Amino acid sequence: MVAVVRCLMVLLIAQVLLEGATGLIPEVGRRKYSESGKQSPEQSESFLNEFELRLLNMFGLRRRPTPSKQAVVPQYMVDLYRMHSANGDHSTKRPKSMGKHAERAASKANTIRSFHHEESMEALASLKGKTTQQFYFNLTSIPDEELITSAELRIYRDQVMGAATPTRSSRNSSTSDSGNVGGFHRINIYELFGVPASHGREPLARLLDTRLVHDSLSRWESFDVSPAVSQWTSGKGHNHGFMVELLHPGEGEGNEEHTQRRSRHVRVSRSLHQDQDSWPQARPLLVTYSHDGRGDSILHTREKRQAALRKQRRKHQHKASCKRHALYVDFSDVGWNEWIVAPPGYHAFYCHGECPFPLTDHLNSTNHAIVQTLVNSVNSNIPKACCVPTDLSPISLLYLDEYEKVILKNYQDMVVEGCGCR
Repeated sequence: MVAVVRCLMVLLIAQVLLEGATGLIPEVGRRKYSESGKQSPEQSESFLNEFELRLLNMFGLRRRPTPSKQAVVPQYMVDLYRMHSANGDHSTKRPKSMGKHAERAASKANTIRSFHHEESMEALASLKGKTTQQFYFNLTSIPDEELITSAELRIYRDQVMGAATPTRSSRNSSTSDSGNVGGFHRINIYELFGVPASHGREPLARLLDTRLVHDSLSRWESFDVSPAVSQWTSGKGHNHGFMVELLHPGEGEGNEEHTQRRSRHVRVSRSLHQDQDSWPQARPLLVTYSHDGRGDSILHTREKRQAALRKQRRKHQHKASCKRHALYVDFSDVGWNEWIVAPPGYHAFYCHGECPFPLTDHLNSTNHAIVQTLVNSVNSNIPKACCVPTDLSPISLLYLDEYEKVILKNYQDMVVEGCGCR
């Protein structure tokens, strides 16, 4: 928290040095700072570079990300950001594709990361009566200090053309393990151990999650893969990837056409379907939920923000008294909009004003500040109390890191909610 406060102080100092600029570091501010005579062009550039590095360090980045234009931001991550940044708007509900398991996972995490699999390392194998797809997710960008609280593997499937709509009785029977219900197929998710199988041999694997799904529905399916990902990221297990297994009950070798039809609608491989344009948004997605040990979870943050917005604003303050002032941080001013997906900027605010004697109730003062101001009134060698933030709230950022991985992270103490004399 101390580091965050220091970075915020650097931000405010920069605003003063740049003569009240309303953005983060606008180009006009750069020119004014260089031309003011206070700094040489070299010193000015060094200051701005140091300023940017400090902010990047606050975001947990070692360098400024430069994602390619081909980088894909999954719609699921955008939906999660909108839900967690609703600012008390109860009309913004959790995404339909987000299961209750994922919602519980987000309530314990302050960082959500998404990963696409390495297509060059995927393998496709056809075994009797089923299709298996093996793929690998590179998780090395997850910091060692982050504790994985949960992980889900998300797979999209299209409706099988001509499939009957499930009836109430068939929905109830879908929970059966017999697998002989017409119009259904089963999806199994395994953790792989060792080298993937070849030449039709069964791989060494552990079942992580399974689901019986109906052919007539188009939707995302979410599978709990937390045990495997937790082992991999903690160093207690080696990451050999996952295997998705598609079982087609009642379809033997003589029904190869039906088997291909049902396997082709599950988006686990680029080669399994013809619609290449939708592949970037429909490809398998691994989502990890973690906590770095700092601050609150993302969902708890939203609740706190709602409570802060309900607080009654203090009125009738003297014009020069300590109070909150507008300060908008615009990420486009430094080109950060190239890697920060949302928001485009945020209202940080800052505290400024007098703490006059005697301190009144609306100045939100501590007993110590009252005593200090009282002593200052008779001894000018003792400074007055200072106008500082007394209530800070976090923000959520959706961004691409140095490895083009999409991250939703909660950052503490980023917005001034209240000011007072301390």
